[in-house]
Amino acid sequence: SSGNSTQRYFSFCVSLDTVLSSILIEAEIAAGLQSCQAADSFDYKTFFVKVGLNSKSKDQVTKVFGILDQDRSGFIEEEELRLFLKNFSASARALTGAETKALLAAGDSDGDSKIGVDGKTALMKR
Repeated sequence: SSGNSTQRYFSFCVSLDTVLSSILIEAEIAAGLQSCQAADSFDYKTFFVKVGLNSKSKDQVTKVFGILDQDRSGFIEEEELRLFLKNFSASARALTGAETKALLAAGDSDGDSKIGVDGKTALMKR
């Protein structure tokens, strides 16, 4: 039933908010999103520094990875990357094709067109 999936989505958003706000500071998330409002202005290094992800522990990075991996496959695929910014704010824009590919290339350590948790950690520590 659609009621059930809406409820699941709502609880996903609530847990997402709780997990992210326990790891990241709201003002830093806002600064990160502000830095890439224009299409093709997203730079993952700048974004991770602004939201403070580059200074987080491996455990915290793994938790954030779990949020970004929306289908729980253990990987972040291209479509999940395209909606990357929306994890931080529902009103954020989707990444452009070029931005998505650049983010994927930076975190895809083995060329399988998806980012595993190890690639994510490497991406945030660069």
